[in-house]
Amino acid sequence: MSQPAPPPIIEDPFTLYFWEGTKAHQLLIMRCQSCGTWIHLPKPVCRNCQSMDVKPEPVSGKGTVYSFTETYKAFHPYFVDKVPYLIAVIELAEHPHLHFQSNLVGITEPDVKFGMPVQLEWAEFGDKTIPVFRPVTSEGTVA
Repeated sequence: MSQPAPPPIIEDPFTLYFWEGTKAHQLLIMRCQSCGTWIHLPKPVCRNCQSMDVKPEPVSGKGTVYSFTETYKAFHPYFVDKVPYLIAVIELAEHPHLHFQSNLVGITEPDVKFGMPVQLEWAEFGDKTIPVFRPVTSEGTVA
């Protein structure tokens, strides 16, 4: 029996910039060009100054674990042989409370700590490339 295909990722005008960035291995987050506020999840208006001058900008890919959970239930047939896996909210280094939800890789649940440093890397997901995060060792290298 063949492996089920991953669930489709729907591109829309609001997220097209994000998926174009992933193709180039760039994590792009919306930023207000008037006041500099980072905006994620993407919105057409800055929540800080109400400017509509928002554009995607690359971020460093560095961050810390803000929250996480380990999931054991496959929500789609593609994930049946991939559970358990870790889902995390990453606080990106660019700004406090700039959160990005992703997967944690290269670590098991008992070893994850709140505030632990992580670094962006890329994983193939069907016909898309998606951002995932891997722990950084105390020496500053990716685990």
